Amino acid sequence: MASLVEDNPSNSDSSDMLIETARRCRREIVKMTHRAAAGHPGGSLSAIDILTALYCRRLNIDPQNPDDPERDRFIMSKGHASPGMYAILHESGFISEEDLTSFRKLGGVCQGHVDMKWTPGVDFSAGSLGMGLSFGIGCALAARLDGSDRTTFVMLGDGELQEGQVWEAAIAAVHHEIGNLKVFVDRNRIQNDDFVDKQMRIFDVAAKWDGFGWAVREIDGHDMDEILSAIQWLDSITDGPAVVIAHTVKGKGVSFMENNPKFHGAAPNDEQLAQALEELA
Repeated sequence: MASLVEDNPSNSDSSDMLIETARRCRREIVKMTHRAAAGHPGGSLSAIDILTALYCRRLNIDPQNPDDPERDRFIMSKGHASPGMYAILHESGFISEEDLTSFRKLGGVCQGHVDMKWTPGVDFSAGSLGMGLSFGIGCALAARLDGSDRTTFVMLGDGELQEGQVWEAAIAAVHHEIGNLKVFVDRNRIQNDDFVDKQMRIFDVAAKWDGFGWAVREIDGHDMDEILSAIQWLDSITDGPAVVIAHTVKGKGVSFMENNPKFHGAAPNDEQLAQALEELA
């Protein structure tokens, strides 16, 4: 099972290995969406550094026993970022390279949105945005009732924060003092139709979470050392829920996708794929 216990965030060799894993995942993200001629590369690329750190250094999980009741839970609330999830699940040994080719195919292991009925290692079936934090609260409270030390991690998108259910759940998590609930917000500033601030401004995200009573930390969501340090900080908060606001770049790693709302939900064509793979070589 993966663990952060022996990892030192200042260890450059460890960080370099994670950066290389994230690079391979980025290549799979653009290849998956190109094959399917559909999908959501932008938010997958913005989130993959965090996913890599969690899956390779922190989550207590076992690809040989994906349904272990004592496993940690990871809830991908922004479930359209499924190419990122599938890429890191492949790197972690949960699914095969052949499974990746089933992305968005009828009956395939890798559906368009993450789905726990189809994919080993997925703990939440996504669809409409805004539900993942509520689901995560249920997982965390179940662990408490079981007397288990397992932890629940949730990833939210910043456009998703426009959903009222997120804030209802945020209040509930503080009320129940859920110390085994940890959240990452992928603050890439772009949602389906355009930049978040053009659709509906959400202003100071960190201040909002703080006002709801959460422990809050802000990081560069592409700096692997900062991510690892933030994970250790999350684990140090035990008296209530904690959130990391990760400032990221939509489409990170592919020049023509970076900060480009068009690639929230658009696949690269043949020429764009070639360019992306060259940049990610």
